[in-house]
Amino acid sequence: MAAGLLVAVVLVARGWNRRGAGSGRTAAGVPTPDWAPVLGFGALALALGVTAVLLLRIGHRVIGAVQLTLCVFLAVHTLRSWP
Repeated sequence: MAAGLLVAVVLVARGWNRRGAGSGRTAAGVPTPDWAPVLGFGALALALGVTAVLLLRIGHRVIGAVQLTLCVFLAVHTLRSWP
């Protein structure tokens, strides 16, 4: 839950930063890629994966399998948001 909240805060902060970025500046070239979603979702996927492996190792097979499935979905989402 804390990792999800951290990802949400980072993404909202990046959105606020980009809102005022176009006022008074001209574009000199291609903008730099935004790595915040990739890093945020990647860290969240890593946390879910580690939790899933730990749950599977201590014997909670159903909860571990659900966590592992969520980890895979989040990893796919991370790869799709790669710049």
